[in-house]
Amino acid sequence: MQREEIDRLIEEHLKAEFAGDTDGCVAMYTDDVVHDVVGWPQGPMNGKQQAKGFYDFLTSNIKSEEMKVVHSYYGPDFAVIEHIWTGTVPGEFLGVPGNGKRISFRMLHVWEFKEGKMSRENVWLDGADIVAQLTAA
Repeated sequence: MQREEIDRLIEEHLKAEFAGDTDGCVAMYTDDVVHDVVGWPQGPMNGKQQAKGFYDFLTSNIKSEEMKVVHSYYGPDFAVIEHIWTGTVPGEFLGVPGNGKRISFRMLHVWEFKEGKMSRENVWLDGADIVAQLTAA
């Protein structure tokens, strides 16, 4: 895949996530997608339906405001992008009540692609920074 097509899929995916459109979040996934947020209690999710369940939970608990690209790396069937995520947590995040706090943290996305769609999304979060911000007085 060309970088432009990879960027378009990522942009559409993130736009849907920001809008809370969970069907849109998984629309660009392959049917057998692997969605893996490292450290998430349920572990890797397989298939669109499990991934949609993750986004149903996520979008009801956090509100994304910005994902600023720090670094990005591309290959013919993958993209690795470091972001700074900023948003509010009206619900819970990583098992910690957010109480509406606004937080910002580093995250790393690793996406794989096949047949013009996302076949894997692997997310690494700075969980220690998230918890520290959510529990700060």
